[in-house]
Amino acid sequence: MSVAIDIFERMFEYGGMSSASAAVATAVAGTSASETVRELQARIGRMQATKLDRRGIPTHSAIAELLPGGALKEGASYSIDRSMTLLMVLLAGPSAAGAWCGVVGVPEFGIEAAASLGIALERLALVPHPGEHWLTVVAALADVLPVVAVRPPKRVGDAAVSRLGARIRQRGSTLLVLGEWPQSEAVFSLSESRWSGVGNGHGYLAARQATVTVAVRSGRPRSGRLWLPDPEQRFRPVETQELPALRRAAG
Repeated sequence: MSVAIDIFERMFEYGGMSSASAAVATAVAGTSASETVRELQARIGRMQATKLDRRGIPTHSAIAELLPGGALKEGASYSIDRSMTLLMVLLAGPSAAGAWCGVVGVPEFGIEAAASLGIALERLALVPHPGEHWLTVVAALADVLPVVAVRPPKRVGDAAVSRLGARIRQRGSTLLVLGEWPQSEAVFSLSESRWSGVGNGHGYLAARQATVTVAVRSGRPRSGRLWLPDPEQRFRPVETQELPALRRAAG
């Protein structure tokens, strides 16, 4: 039976299905069918895990614990629900790790704010006004950059989404979309946002806490309360010991 399994592995890896089918039939002739099927299924599962699993790229530590596997996936697309801060936080991790990033169709993307979050401006490509050719621009950047962010100017047809998705998977890039995207691996949203620092008619906005939710395609959504940023301008989870004081401040 092991001979049959080895033959099947070679078929799976090199595409020799027609040439090897007779050899498999001969090799398993004297073996229990159910036993052969179980072993084939186990081998196929191991081979698929090796071939189809996508590597992760690092993201900001404040977001990582909300993501399955603690990282973004190469060859995947993600949606961000109308939050520029979340987009920048998601770009900060790959950028700090040395990756080049591209941002398309987001003219209000502030480079000063990006730099304060740890996004390396020397490895940042900005295309603020791509016009009607935004899809072509995104596809071209995905050929050479590991992370590309975009805000589509209009609803995208299913065929265009499928073509861009195939391009992203082929190149191993990661796509971050401000807005809805049909093939998203997960959707990031921000709620219950509260700023602090302003007193009775004086002071300035010094910190913000908000609930970040990551809704994945398979599995339950994960949520966490984060500082975006904290009083020292850091992005991090709200610690348990901080909650009583925050509730008192909220009144």
